[in-house]
Amino acid sequence: MSPAQGLTIETPDSLHIKEWLRAYQRIRAATEAICAPLHKEDYMVQSMPDVSPPKWHIAHVSWFFEAFILKPFHPAYQTLDPAYDHLFNSYYVTHGTPFPRPERGMISRPTVDDVYRYRAHVDRAMEELLNDPPQEHLQEILRRLELGLPHEQQHQELLLMDIKHILAQNPLCPAYRDDLAPTPVHEVAALGWHAYPASVQYIGHDDTEEGFAYDNEMGRHRQFVEAFQIADRPVTNGEFLEFMRAGGYDKPDHWLSDGWATVKAEGWQAPLYWVERDGVWHHYTLGGLVPVDMNAPVCHVSFYEADAYAQWAGARLPTEAEWETVAHDAAIQGNFVEQDHLQPVSAAGSTGVLGQMFGDVWEWTGSAYRPYPGFRKLPGSLGEYNGKFMSGQMVLRGGCCATPADHIRATYRNFFPPHARWAFSGFRLAKESL
Repeated sequence: MSPAQGLTIETPDSLHIKEWLRAYQRIRAATEAICAPLHKEDYMVQSMPDVSPPKWHIAHVSWFFEAFILKPFHPAYQTLDPAYDHLFNSYYVTHGTPFPRPERGMISRPTVDDVYRYRAHVDRAMEELLNDPPQEHLQEILRRLELGLPHEQQHQELLLMDIKHILAQNPLCPAYRDDLAPTPVHEVAALGWHAYPASVQYIGHDDTEEGFAYDNEMGRHRQFVEAFQIADRPVTNGEFLEFMRAGGYDKPDHWLSDGWATVKAEGWQAPLYWVERDGVWHHYTLGGLVPVDMNAPVCHVSFYEADAYAQWAGARLPTEAEWETVAHDAAIQGNFVEQDHLQPVSAAGSTGVLGQMFGDVWEWTGSAYRPYPGFRKLPGSLGEYNGKFMSGQMVLRGGCCATPADHIRATYRNFFPPHARWAFSGFRLAKESL
């Protein structure tokens, strides 16, 4: 599954190129729809170094198309401002000199209006290029467009993550939107387990298959997976609250050393965005401050917190090979951005049914983010996209409530450092088979 599903790169005809253009226009419009509820004051805020101001996001994704498609392949293209190549380059040091990430909130000029003019300028040029592409470069243009579209979808999710963190710093707890879809209310059954026998599994994306995948998913390989059990749903807020009440944040017993040091240094006592009001736990959502739904998957917890809970519960986190083994049997459906809840929700389902593998929360695994056997980076500057981050990060799987449904697949490998909490991240448990 991909935003350009079914579109070919090899020898595309004019009809297919029009479809590529429509996919481009649809995804570009989705980014601007995410930003539509913002006030101009919101666009400039950088609430921590890992958060980028919304203005920077919407400029950067335009820069990506400009730097990697328009400048190399549109013979008449002229940039609005050469300085943008420095300001909106994220981390491509082989391309140029990126502006420091922690200082993106200091870029008050160009203005928000200037950045939207930049987006429109890039969009017009991309439409010109795709309406009359140079045939000798067409396959490479589409290959880069096939990467650029999911790249913008990644930034759509990052926008929602970052907007949430930005607005959560405000003591007024302003809602990003007050018209989100109502969240369903369901009683969740007791945690169940599914057993899988020891087996040899094929893990990763096969580059002979149709459909886009990032380079970090490539290198499909055989892996022996020991017999294991996996929970039939993610851990809920109510279950995590029991860990808190049992002194989970106050005792080092179940924590990794780095995790315990982080808990003490940061003063963590609950998941990010949780606050207790008159004896009732609330959490900040994109719809404002609301009581915590105890039946919904716990969200905004770090790998350290997920691992500590698993140890406390007498279990562990699944490896990414175990997770992918299970996910190949699950339909890619769930609570994605299209459902418009923009937060994890409790799921209805029969006891014993494997649920919520996709959507709701990115699920921490117990696997470090490392290359698969045979991994090869993309050539040129685009080779910096994933490979250089394969150190000090943990893998998450399955997508979340802010992920576009056509952006996810069973082999998708997300990654964050183990202390990160502002992503829509939760977890499910695994354990050895009896």
